[in-house]
Amino acid sequence: MAYIKEACVETLEQCIRAEKNGADRIELCSDLANDGLTPSLELIKEVKKKINIPIRAMIRPRPGDFVYSSEELGVMRSSINDCVSLGVDGVVFGVCTIDDELDLRALAALSQASKPLKITIHKAIDVCKDPVAELARLNDLGVDAVLSSGKSITAKEGTSILRKMVEAAGHIEIIACGKVTNENLPEIDRLIHVYHNLLRRWATV
Repeated sequence: MAYIKEACVETLEQCIRAEKNGADRIELCSDLANDGLTPSLELIKEVKKKINIPIRAMIRPRPGDFVYSSEELGVMRSSINDCVSLGVDGVVFGVCTIDDELDLRALAALSQASKPLKITIHKAIDVCKDPVAELARLNDLGVDAVLSSGKSITAKEGTSILRKMVEAAGHIEIIACGKVTNENLPEIDRLIHVYHNLLRRWATV
């Protein structure tokens, strides 16, 4: 079965290269050194002009944890509104509580603001005590995909949890990440049986 390859990139040049190298869609971020923050409107506009594959924009207002203040959630909603206006394919976000669970109330509000875009919950789920259990709690929020490395640094190290997430995911697409390359993608797929995979390092291939 064919893979869906999503490239995590932060510049226009990387986006163009990713499309040329066969990426099916991109996750557009700024500041990948801090695991990705919200890209600028100017960058999103430029990328939309130059590439033809779908764009999913990161919505993350600062580095660090995923417990956000009401002001920060307001910034995230504003960024989502901009993405809706610009017509990107989807948005990528995550919010946790101080108890290391997904903050369903905040996620519901952000999901509502995101319509009609695709919604991906990012690696905030890996901070949670039980990512597998968290999947069931997302069923009513209209979430399309979840990005995870199985609570590990790499997808290969997290294959045990990723396999359980795939089994529990239902309609939600599990995007495996964490040093996944086109060299090791077949092996990781075989280990966790993920047929919708994230190829994170396209920009360096």
